[in-house]
Amino acid sequence: MSEIPTITLNNGVEMPQLGFGVWQVPDDEATAAVSTALEAGYRSIDTAAIYENEEGTGKALAASGIAREELFVTTKLWNSASETWTRDNVLREFDASLGRLGLDYIDLYLIHWPRPMRDDYLAIWRAFEEIAESGRARAVGVSNFPVAQLERLLGETSLVPAVNQVELHPYFPQAELRAVHAKHGITTEAWSPLGQGRGLLDEPVLGRIGAKHGKSPAQVALRWHLQLGNVVIPKSVTPSRIRENFDVLGFELDAEDMAAIAGLDSGTRLGPDPAEFDIS
Repeated sequence: MSEIPTITLNNGVEMPQLGFGVWQVPDDEATAAVSTALEAGYRSIDTAAIYENEEGTGKALAASGIAREELFVTTKLWNSASETWTRDNVLREFDASLGRLGLDYIDLYLIHWPRPMRDDYLAIWRAFEEIAESGRARAVGVSNFPVAQLERLLGETSLVPAVNQVELHPYFPQAELRAVHAKHGITTEAWSPLGQGRGLLDEPVLGRIGAKHGKSPAQVALRWHLQLGNVVIPKSVTPSRIRENFDVLGFELDAEDMAAIAGLDSGTRLGPDPAEFDIS
């Protein structure tokens, strides 16, 4: 089994560059999916309160027999519009996620969406700073933060996010945002790294590159992410796909391959625009 490469976050914490996501996996299926992923070699698992599968994920972690310090667990605060996000509310939701996961600490805790129209992400982040200071989250970060909201956070608070988890795939490579991340020492993490199965894996470019290396289009796309320096969290409930998505560490794309994939950039966002999305 190839060793998973790691990224050193801006606070010195080591994060596996290849992880397993459980978005849209029902709780009663999450235990089996996460167990399969752990058996395949994944050690980083990404969930969220809104996924409603923290309990199933936690059961798989507990049953795995893998030492806690070898695992990297991410979850997210669902900062819904129905809440007034005070410090106490944030800490309550963090404790609830810990309880559902059955853990004493989280490796990475993220604000799920910025909701700029609500103007409360600065207050939420100050509670995140407190969580980080307590050690109950080894690192804290954000998700879906565009440049404007990220730069405001950097300008008005004292702790730089360790990670920004955003939609990112060959159709939407987020070059401007990745450059801002690099400038400030923020790690880029990609959700929907395979384009949500909406045409990306049928691209002839990925097929040709895959044939060249004896790999599938999905493996080529994931390898592209790794070579860009992104953390990537592919999701599947199919055991063969889970294992296939892990088998991306033993080959390398050359400069021609990387340039060809860069040519797929269409600026096409598949998920909601974070500048306009107000969660409920």
